[in-house]
Amino acid sequence: MYHVLLAVDEDEGRSTRIAETITSLPSASTDVFVSVFHCFVDNPAGASATQVGSVRAVQEILEEAGIDNQVLEASGDPADTILETATEEQADAIYLGGRKRSPAGKALFGSVTQSVILGAELPVTVAGKTQTTAE
Repeated sequence: MYHVLLAVDEDEGRSTRIAETITSLPSASTDVFVSVFHCFVDNPAGASATQVGSVRAVQEILEEAGIDNQVLEASGDPADTILETATEEQADAIYLGGRKRSPAGKALFGSVTQSVILGAELPVTVAGKTQTTAE
């Protein structure tokens, strides 16, 4: 069984794009298990990851494709917790959505995706932003 850690933020579009990438893997419904992971940076209300819209949307996509999954959550620095969880769960790969950010934005605010790519000891797949056209 191929175990994927799918890191999901609040952006439903990014999250569903990467979930759809997983559903397109060969034999995904029989050979892939997905840990849907959400990291809370600040969670004063004590919300659960299953209350996050993007997590629910991803679960729906995976379940419609017949892919077994579980939901995991943590609080803290997103890049660090993604890497720690991937190790703890013995994931074979990390999947996450990327966002377009300028080099200055990355320098000022950091990039979770960049930190995960540089810190991971296993394959990382990033789903980029899709282009939409105005009508």
